[in-house]
Amino acid sequence: MNMIKLGRKDTAISRIGLGTWAIGGGPAWGGDTDFEDSIGTIAGCKALGINLVDTAPAYNFGNSEKIVGAALARIKREDVVLITKCGITWKGTGSLFNKVGDTQLYKNLSKASIKEEIKESLERLGTDYIDVYMTHWQSVEPFFTPISETLETLNELKAAGLIRAIGAANVTVDHIEEYLRHGDLDIVQCKYSILDRKVEQEILPLCRKRGITFQAYSPLEQGLLTGTIRDDYVPPKGSAQNGKRWFERDNMRKALAMLRGWSGLCAKYSCSIPDLAIAWILAQGDNITVLSGAVTIEQLAENAKAADIRLEDADIRAMREAAEALDA
Repeated sequence: MNMIKLGRKDTAISRIGLGTWAIGGGPAWGGDTDFEDSIGTIAGCKALGINLVDTAPAYNFGNSEKIVGAALARIKREDVVLITKCGITWKGTGSLFNKVGDTQLYKNLSKASIKEEIKESLERLGTDYIDVYMTHWQSVEPFFTPISETLETLNELKAAGLIRAIGAANVTVDHIEEYLRHGDLDIVQCKYSILDRKVEQEILPLCRKRGITFQAYSPLEQGLLTGTIRDDYVPPKGSAQNGKRWFERDNMRKALAMLRGWSGLCAKYSCSIPDLAIAWILAQGDNITVLSGAVTIEQLAENAKAADIRLEDADIRAMREAAEALDA
């Protein structure tokens, strides 16, 4: 497994990380995963060379963190670079976010909310520190907290030894610049796949310039780029896929046709369709790490192979052109 630095720190992180939204289960994923299988997937990361594990309280109302915590109890804590998040809560007040099932989520990055969140996350995870504490979504009106105040709180947690690095997810370039005006920002997390390349316009170049690690989530478009979905697939109501652009019937069928066109590349690199999709993202910069949303150790082992694929420039361009043709 190839490793890169976490921002400007000496901490080494794997280029493939495990994202545990799906492992957390719940309404967004059609129910809960098998507890022991989930623990086995997380505990099996080290054997695959993966040390980066990402979770969040909002992933099934703390269930993902509890599963990660149970796995941490069975392995060496120092073998994991652990990311969890703050800013999305289902308790108290905040700006309306979305609903999961019948439960309303809120955006809240106030000092009081963050301090309550870190306490609860540490308890669920069974650890006394978080390697990377990340703001999950950025603050908005009518319950707005300036980034300067949020970062002041995060710096206090760092000084107290509760967190070791700071990250921000779902940001704009203006957000990033504001974070940097008030302290360090080690990692930025945003959605990025060959079908969703918006971050290439401004965010990726800024991260390269400022020495910030970029972390891609949903690299397989919530399962669309796994090669296992059929043309007649219909996302279940209430699922994470339902209502998303690439799961609309016409868009989905065009994307699946593109994947069928990858068969020659899969043969050339002796890899699967999802490996090819992840390898393409990794080829866009040496400061990029990708989260795999695998729920089994077999899926994670398959995704981990992507870190060793070296795509030729002509193939990288051809894959991009095919994806751009779908937008046209």
